[in-house]
Amino acid sequence: MSNPTFDLHRDNWGRLILTMEDGSQHVGVEPVRAFPISDPDHGVAICGSDGAELLWVYDVPALPDAIRTLLEEALAHREFVPEIHRILEVSAPVSPSQWRVETDRGETTFTLRDESDIRRLGPKGLLINDANGIRYYIRDFSALDKFSRRTLDR
Repeated sequence: MSNPTFDLHRDNWGRLILTMEDGSQHVGVEPVRAFPISDPDHGVAICGSDGAELLWVYDVPALPDAIRTLLEEALAHREFVPEIHRILEVSAPVSPSQWRVETDRGETTFTLRDESDIRRLGPKGLLINDANGIRYYIRDFSALDKFSRRTLDR
């Protein structure tokens, strides 16, 4: 499927403006990926300020450069998901527990409420939600160091 025709730009206040093919404009739109980790280049909904879907982008790389760049910047801002490279310390083997980790954005500490906040993504990936709603991604848990793998096995 091909992408619909549309334009995307920011106004003077930094809000995203979607201009549809019929010329109608929607102020303060928010792009949302359908599959941010498993298929980030396909399936992006552009939603209005009320959360309703206005437009569906099938293939992000096929967009014109200016629109694609703006869309990817907005998505990156929305999808702050640090990637964990190493688990340094876990306060206790029971929940809730404090985790100190090394991510692609530096070292950080977060609280894990319980084991249900760790979700599998495919055969090797994990998504961890902390008590504040921040998501952390582990691309391949088998590639982690021994301590990190042992901690996750618990």
